[in-house]
Amino acid sequence: MTPADHPAPSGLPVGDLLRSGPPTLDLAVPSSALAIGAHPDDIEFGCGATLAKWAAAGCRVHHLILTDGSKGSWDPHADLAALVAERAEECCAAARVIDGRHGDRSDPEDRVVFLGRADGELTNGKDERRHVAAVIRRLRPVVILGHDRWRRYRLHPDHQAAGAITTEAVVAARDPHFFPELSLEPHRPDALLLWEPDLPNHLEDASDTWSVKVEALLCHRSQFESTMGIAPDAEGADADQARAAFADKVARQLAQHGSLAGLPRAEAFHLMDGI
Repeated sequence: MTPADHPAPSGLPVGDLLRSGPPTLDLAVPSSALAIGAHPDDIEFGCGATLAKWAAAGCRVHHLILTDGSKGSWDPHADLAALVAERAEECCAAARVIDGRHGDRSDPEDRVVFLGRADGELTNGKDERRHVAAVIRRLRPVVILGHDRWRRYRLHPDHQAAGAITTEAVVAARDPHFFPELSLEPHRPDALLLWEPDLPNHLEDASDTWSVKVEALLCHRSQFESTMGIAPDAEGADADQARAAFADKVARQLAQHGSLAGLPRAEAFHLMDGI
């Protein structure tokens, strides 16, 4: 399959139309948010426009990446150590775009946190839950965002595991008798937003920040061919055309999400509050 034929972007499909009434819209901007993704580009695909909107309104945004991205290449001869380093830098660049700090390389230590598990081998184990619960207790986010573990027919095992780790770590982080050895005060977030929802019940308006989402995604240059359908060696007009085609695909999928509530573009989630 050539890049032009690839049905990218991945990471944006929405599940069944609502079966339980109209969705809620636009949470109050939280003072802090933590997005937890399986792979280095999952957060931008899942909630990049929402994070950009909140960051512009003063929210402190944190990213937690669970795997090292080491399987993110179609090249059987790829230098995997170099790929891991490249993908980590791409994450930081994308986070700067979302924060509106494009040229500022003085990254706060807690902006992007890496768990570093092997790509494709993520498991929902006690150690993983302990580490994520520790991050939640340390950063104390008002809202957490992550993969929907209940989405049907999900193919990638890391996405399944990441969703499970996230929800179970939320429970562990809020309750004092989980992982007391951490010596960190429990923390209970106000809400959990799950992207790629099997049953969407909440939308965040992306009309003003969808282009920031695209810009952040385009920071992940190592994924141009395998995920975005962009030839990595494209130059000049060809490169511009490929990027524009990718942006159009993102816009059309966000329009599909927005159609659940008559919005031009939105990101769809399953909202869990009162947790």
